[in-house]
Amino acid sequence: MSGLARWIPRLIIATAALHFVWAFAQPHAWADIARDGFFRTSVDTAAPDYFAREASIWFLACGVALLALGTMSRHALRATGHLPAQVGWYLLALGVPLCVFSFPVTGSWALLAIGALALAASRRTAPADEPRRGRP
Repeated sequence: MSGLARWIPRLIIATAALHFVWAFAQPHAWADIARDGFFRTSVDTAAPDYFAREASIWFLACGVALLALGTMSRHALRATGHLPAQVGWYLLALGVPLCVFSFPVTGSWALLAIGALALAASRRTAPADEPRRGRP
């Protein structure tokens, strides 16, 4: 397992943490969402804070998705000693459209960078006869 491969899950999890922080640090609408009772609170497009509600929910949801991708890639790396190439492709699939639609005011360029690094790390496979640490 390469040093680069070990860093990919960490970078994805750090990006997820930044999403969680930004979901509550940006001009958000969590108080309004809570006041209106959560259920269907973000579908009223006539609400004056509709876009703040939508952004708050999407940042939180994307943080959860990135956390899932990061922890699952960490598990795959520990179990096999190899980072699946799909991790890089998923990050690029998320990052490219976001960059196209909203660059440069987006952090999605980080997804492109981590995705490219993940693809590079996935090409560096461990030899078949190399024992896996902590695994039979």
